[in-house]
Order: sequence, then structure tokens, then C-alpha cells
Amino acid sequence: MNYKNNLTEGPILQSLIRISLPIIFANFLHTSYQLIDTFWVGRLGSAAIAAVSLSFPITFLIISLGSGLTMAGTILVAQYKGKNETGAVDYISAQTLLATVIVSAILGCIGYLSSPFLINMLGADHNVYINAVDYLQVSFLGTTFVFIFMVFQALMRGVGDVKTPMYIVLTTVILNLIIDPLFIFGYGHFPAFGVKGAAIATIITQFISAIAGMYYMLNKKYQIRIYIKNLKPDFSLIKKMFKLGIPSSIEQSAVGLGMSLMIFLVARFGTITLAAYGIGIRTQGFIVIPTLGLSISVATLVGQNIGAGKIERAVKTVRIAVVTGFVLLTFLGIIIFLLAPQISSMFIPGEMETIMASTLFIRIMALTFGFIGIHHILNGAFIGSGNTLTSMVLSIISLWLLRFPFAYVLSHFTGLREKGIWIAFPLTNVLGAAVTTLWFMRGTWKKKRITEEIKVAVETVSEVFIEEGLGN
Repeated sequence: MNYKNNLTEGPILQSLIRISLPIIFANFLHTSYQLIDTFWVGRLGSAAIAAVSLSFPITFLIISLGSGLTMAGTILVAQYKGKNETGAVDYISAQTLLATVIVSAILGCIGYLSSPFLINMLGADHNVYINAVDYLQVSFLGTTFVFIFMVFQALMRGVGDVKTPMYIVLTTVILNLIIDPLFIFGYGHFPAFGVKGAAIATIITQFISAIAGMYYMLNKKYQIRIYIKNLKPDFSLIKKMFKLGIPSSIEQSAVGLGMSLMIFLVARFGTITLAAYGIGIRTQGFIVIPTLGLSISVATLVGQNIGAGKIERAVKTVRIAVVTGFVLLTFLGIIIFLLAPQISSMFIPGEMETIMASTLFIRIMALTFGFIGIHHILNGAFIGSGNTLTSMVLSIISLWLLRFPFAYVLSHFTGLREKGIWIAFPLTNVLGAAVTTLWFMRGTWKKKRITEEIKVAVETVSEVFIEEGLGN
């Protein structure tokens, strides 16, 4: 099967839609893992849903530490795809997979061993603590599976194939939906594992998605072709990939650590507030998926067009995506504002105090979702052009200099209490979008040339591929 996926020509909006829709759908499905867990675990009560809410930022933080490598692979693959250098694409793919698997195994071990300490540090109640540690440790056993599929998904996006990962995720989410209640509640002689069961079910489906991703990458008829001989470590290239990916890792880790600190702040107001926060964050995460899809597609289009030397087309792509994302998320925010009580009761039926608290949180932040769209899409442009450091700085500003300080001050030094945390979200959304827009307008992101910085090792490999008849 031969895919071209040339994103340097043709109507821009059509290309955005063609790339974004499968990514959006796949991301909806990815988020469904958490939503399915939250939905079924919510049947066990507020303490159980609080345990899952407490665990999520920690898993996000640990996985974020290794996410930079997959991002570096995406950027390089996209730009070499734009240059039409197939040999370089295959070589970078193999090195990205190798490095990521090693890093993921190390991070999984660290996460598993540190889970009790991290949950205890967040100050959870005893019942919440036990469930959270169980859920977290089981989740970390599947870290390598998660990373293998992350690599596959990132590399496929880099070359413009977004449908194949979507089909795999769809299959595993449907499976997770079926087996989640089985492992949580048991059936007949099959034992009930409670909160831990949700993590077990997720690991099983992550293993299946990792196997499917490896099959596609090792099968030479698909776009990403992993050759065994290319799995020999190229420390020079891996070092440069780390340099390119470290800002993304720091960015995602800063977000993960910030989420953990927010959880720490929220947990001080009790289990009801913690459960309400978890529901609100899940809802926001689900709604901003369209913009994250646009952000990823923008990164791919910008990467390919910069690789092809079409800078103005890259600029036009970003402008179209920003307008589209702002309008779409504002519209979705209005719908979520109106349906907030129904959404809250769906997650935790019958517990009116938690429903009322989460409804308030959702409504306070919903009408500013459009500004989240602006921030994410412009960050996608920075990433696609190789300006991962800029993206990192902007994300840290949004979370560490805006959201957490606002939340802390408003919840501790006013009479708002937990409502001060809720109010910090819309304030951050608007101000974060403003800062990102001003930085983008400077135009310095257009001058980055990643392929020139890393070309020596890759060009040597490309020449070998062409000589062996494996190139274009």
C-alpha cells in the first residue's frame, strides 16, 4: 500500500479537515479510556472516583517525561516527508522507537515504585489512598505498551497517515468498554477487582494496540518501515533527538506536575471537591479534543511545508486553524454550559452535592474554551516548525505563572474557597491565549530549520537507502 499524503499542495482547509478529523476521533477514543473508567468507577462512589482523579495527573507526569522523543520523531518525520526523503523517514522512525522503548521501561519502573509516596504526598483520605495506589501501580505496568503505540501514532501522523492509528484505537476502546465492568464488578466466578480492575482492563487493551502498532511498523508495505538493521543505536542522532524533544518533555512534565499541584490544592477541600474537580477536568479534556486534533494537524502541515520551503503556506495554515478552532470550541462551550448538570449526574448519579459542585466548575470555565483552542493551535505551529522551546515556555507561563498562582490566591486569601480554583481556569484560558498570540505575531518561529541542524547523520543514511534501492 503506497501513501503519498503530500500536504504541501492543494486547499489548506481541506487538508486540515482531512488530517484533523481522524486525529480528533482517535483522541476522543483515547480520552474514552479515562471517561469509561470514570463512568464505571463512579458506580463505586465518590471515594472511588476521587482515587482515579488523583491518579491521572501522576501517570500523565511520568509519561510526559518520555513524550519528547515521540514529538521529536514527529517533527523530523514531517519535515523529511516534506523534503521527500523516504530513507531518512524510515531511519528516524527506527531510532525513535528504540530510544522510546528504553526510556518507557525506566519510567514505568520509577512510576510503579514511587506510587505510594506520590499518593501519600497528595494527602488523600485512607480509602482514596488505597484505591489510588492500586490503580496507579497497575497502570504503570503498561507504560511500555503506551509508549510503543505513542511512537507508532506520532510517526504515522508525521507522514500524514492518521486513519490507521484511529482504527486501532477504535477497536481497543470498544474492547475496553466491554471488559471494564467485568474487571471492576466481576461476573459469576470471575472476581471483582474494584478500582484496580479499571486499570487492568486498560492495560490489556494497551497491549493489543502496541502489538498492532509494531505489526504495521515492521511490515514493509506501509508508510513507516522499521528495518531491523536501523535499530542499532545511533547515539549521535538520538542525542540530537533528545535535544529537540527535551523542551516538549519538560513542557508536558510541567503540565503534569502542575496538574498534580492543582490536585494537591483541590484535595485540601475534601473528597466531594476532589470528585467534582475530576469530573470537570475530564469534561474539559473531552471538549478540547477537536482543538488538540487541529493542533497536531497544524504541526504536521507546518512541518511538511517548512521542510518544502513553503513558509507563507505554513502561516496561512495556522491562521485558518486558529479561526476554526476558536469558533468550534466556543460553540461547544455554550452547549456544555447548558448541559453541565446532566453531564455531572452521568458520572456520579444520585450524589447531589458532588453533582452541584462539578456543575458549577464546568459552567465557570465552559464559555472560555475557545481561548484554549487558540493556545493549543499556535503551540502546534511552534512545534511543527521545531520551536519546541517556545512551546515549552508558553505552556509553563500558562500553568505556573497564571493558573496555579490564581487558584492558590483566590482559594486561600479570599472567601471563595474552592470556587477560587474554578475561577482560575477561565482567567488562565484568556490570558494564556493572549500571551501565545503575541509571541506568535513576532514571527521568529518561521526561521527555524531543524533538518539543517540534524542533517549529517540522516543524509548519510538516506544515501545508503538510495544505493540499496530502498529510497524514493
